[in-house]
Amino acid sequence: MVPASPSSNLLEAEEIKLALRARAKEDRLQRSERLRAAAAEALAAHTLALPEVQAASCISVYASRPTEPGTLPLISALSERGVRVLIPLLGDGLQRGWGEYLGASDLTSRAPGRPPEPSSPFLPQVAIADADVVISPALAVDPTGTRLGHGGGWYDRCLVDARKDALLLVFCYPEELRTAEHPVPREAHDFPIHGVVTPDGVTLFDR
Repeated sequence: MVPASPSSNLLEAEEIKLALRARAKEDRLQRSERLRAAAAEALAAHTLALPEVQAASCISVYASRPTEPGTLPLISALSERGVRVLIPLLGDGLQRGWGEYLGASDLTSRAPGRPPEPSSPFLPQVAIADADVVISPALAVDPTGTRLGHGGGWYDRCLVDARKDALLLVFCYPEELRTAEHPVPREAHDFPIHGVVTPDGVTLFDR
């Protein structure tokens, strides 16, 4: 048998990722606002109970779009505790960076499909090194810590600047957890994470 070429393996991996993204996005559209709100509250409760989060002085959290696992309850709770919260922010020329959370009313979607962003001053990508915990979005994740993002590569590029001792988490819905038998294809640019929080609880992977 002739072994598969690297290019064919990459093509297969991308096809699997496209299928997983499409399924997750379709499933998320079916959730009612009530179920999304309840999930967001559960995600916040589970995350706030983590020792690493309780000890953190700075946490990076994505600002969720309507169908994503909701982060606003968590962001609000962290802010009330006096935790500095960094949220993804696009700078001039689509530079990747961060802005500090100034309050729920400050978060604004600046273009259709874009996640909410703060109006605080732009901080460069390397500011993620200030975060003790980083929570990124995902459409799927497997037990090896391979996350499936939206395909733009934002977090894969940014996580390289996270501190080595920072806890890297994603938020997902329970059905988006993959198994060792059916993992998320990992490519060279995929940055592994340390755990996943779902409305059902927290799962930490081997680090």
